[in-house]
Amino acid sequence: MAKRLAIVLTEGYADWECGLLMATARHECGAKTVILTPGGGNVTSLGGVSVQSAGVAEDADPADFDVLVLCGGTIWQSDDVPDLSAPVGRFIDAGKPVAGICDATLALGRLGLLDARAHTGNYSSQLKDVVPAYRGGALYRDQPQAVRDSGVITASGAAPVSFAREILNAIGLGSPELLDYLGMYGDEHRKVGS
Repeated sequence: MAKRLAIVLTEGYADWECGLLMATARHECGAKTVILTPGGGNVTSLGGVSVQSAGVAEDADPADFDVLVLCGGTIWQSDDVPDLSAPVGRFIDAGKPVAGICDATLALGRLGLLDARAHTGNYSSQLKDVVPAYRGGALYRDQPQAVRDSGVITASGAAPVSFAREILNAIGLGSPELLDYLGMYGDEHRKVGS
């Protein structure tokens, strides 16, 4: 049976953060990506791409999916932050990975998931500045690549390649060929001649 990824997009989601993951999962790995949104409504990205929802994010069930992915975007620092504590809790309780990129790491921080796990985010002070209850500062990894620890995957908004890699590895879709494929997306950041 094909792996299934629940991708949560919100109004104002960041187009680039989950695009490579979704395309790679479907095209290279034969997985199914399902777009869920808070309340089940359609959403529009920061870049103006309108997306039709396939379901309600709050209802995401780990029996139906292999991973729950929260895409970053403007909503995570607004007054309209969706409450995804129930689906996130269900996935963690079921032993299935939960991933957050960019400002979606704030949602994971609000739920206390980053207090006892290695993690990263957009910058070292963001979690403590935005999430007063956050207690994981000693476990924050100030690095450009995604971090995976105890079923939780985090990344800055500038790390969609390693974010995709960690998610696909976590659900058993990683391979040397896939790592080479994803690696080519980071090649532009190498210095010429190295």
